[in-house]
Amino acid sequence: MATELHTYNLADVWEAVSDRVPERVAVISEGREVTYGELEERSNRLAHALYERGVRAGDHIGAYLVNGIEYFEVMLAAYKLRAVPVNINYRYVKTELEYLFNNSDAVAVVANEEFVERLVETAGAIPKVHTVLIVREGDSAGDLPEGFVDYEEAIAGASADRDFIELVGPRTNDDEYVIYTGGTTGMPKGVVWRHEDIFFAGIGGGDPMRLNGFVSSPAELIDRIIDFEMLTLPLAPMMHAAAQWTSLSWLFCGGKVAMVPGSFDPLKTWQMIETHKVGLVIIVGDAMAKPLIDAWDEHGPFDISSMYAVGSGGAPLNPVYKKRLFEIAPNAMITDGFGSSETGAQGSHRIFPGDETDGKTRFSPMDAGTKVLSDDGREVEAGSGVVGKVALTGHIPLRYYNDEAKTAETFVEVDGTRWVVTGDMATVEADGVITLLGRGNQVINTGGEKVYPEEVESVLRTHPDVFDAVVTGVADERFGQCVCAVVAVVDGAEVTLEGLREYARSELAGYKLPRELVLVDQVVRSPVGKADYVWASTTASAALGSRS
Repeated sequence: MATELHTYNLADVWEAVSDRVPERVAVISEGREVTYGELEERSNRLAHALYERGVRAGDHIGAYLVNGIEYFEVMLAAYKLRAVPVNINYRYVKTELEYLFNNSDAVAVVANEEFVERLVETAGAIPKVHTVLIVREGDSAGDLPEGFVDYEEAIAGASADRDFIELVGPRTNDDEYVIYTGGTTGMPKGVVWRHEDIFFAGIGGGDPMRLNGFVSSPAELIDRIIDFEMLTLPLAPMMHAAAQWTSLSWLFCGGKVAMVPGSFDPLKTWQMIETHKVGLVIIVGDAMAKPLIDAWDEHGPFDISSMYAVGSGGAPLNPVYKKRLFEIAPNAMITDGFGSSETGAQGSHRIFPGDETDGKTRFSPMDAGTKVLSDDGREVEAGSGVVGKVALTGHIPLRYYNDEAKTAETFVEVDGTRWVVTGDMATVEADGVITLLGRGNQVINTGGEKVYPEEVESVLRTHPDVFDAVVTGVADERFGQCVCAVVAVVDGAEVTLEGLREYARSELAGYKLPRELVLVDQVVRSPVGKADYVWASTTASAALGSRS
């Protein structure tokens, strides 16, 4: 008997959908595929395995995993137990892992076998973790460290019953969901959401493509289950909000999700689109667009006639790359999305073949709760040219986990209305469209003028000899700060400061042009392509200091 749906609790939503399409394929990953029914059964077994080992409602479970079917099983099992899955960045080293495990209060972790050594190294510093399940690689049969449990063995020996309400109590819209930020400007922060709020703010609200509007009741979700095959390929790691939200939004309406395990591989991506007839591809800005374009130019063409849309989130797409993507996929729509772990999917800018684009990052708010607020908390008037901070009210998070100071700084109340203000600076055009300028905490103040690194980076990365670039401010006796470009060049190429300045002069005002250049072998980015500004600032200061 199919489950009736009365809440927006993520476990309830999943179970209601899986009951109606149990034979439909849910996830494919490197030769494996699972149906909705199989994923439901395995998630039930994992939930029981965790419960048997002491995991209870409200407990936090670390997902220390690369992309794969197991990531979905961990998330769904946690929701079923009214527990909270926590995304663990698999690139973190010992100190960072210790911080994240302890800050999140994780009591259990599910990890890939390749991370066993790191877990052993950190074991003595994360005393709250009492359960470790390991996803083995292939036919691996070696002994695991004492206390570590084989993931498949744990599942095989557990019940597949769906009796969790008896075990942990009734689910509600208020059950919690946590997503940790990327930590590119400091230590990562755990953003705490209610299930209902993240369902609407990040997981589509029953309308993944934003075509029909949010559902008005949980029961309406059943009517939104699609009756055609729809395959989505999110290229970001599942430890990133964009990949989690995109994947769940399509699973919650009966779609199919493809996973590419391991690191982003542009050639494998095109091959997967061709082989599996992918319809929607989700990327993260220029950091993925450029390698995809390069792989196409070197190895293409491929049959991508199935692909009708490309969505980008996490970082805006450069117009040069948008144009080239349209040349590669002339029938596809490109959507530049805007949002964050603290806001969900806040706005978008859809571009169709033939549309003209400029270098500005604009988006239309997805709902009336998105505004630009001035320093005094008032709404910026459209067309005024006033620079303010992008803010959101309505479906917003509760707090940062274990961080009262940052919570007070980011979640503010103005005239009785609660807002989340993330620090993205913007203006509002006369037609209500919002133009993004950049992050306020990264702005470079040079001689009284403000320079947003993203604008300069966007231009520099289009230089034919620049492989990647990030921009930061460095101390300057005359101007206070000056613009410094940290650049990785294309193999065999050379760039000079004067050459970059001359190239960018037609696109940028003089005060925005780099005054310093630091060359590096590789620009450090997060696993989803976001610039690491702490690294950029430290690297630039060290390099320039050594020259003096």
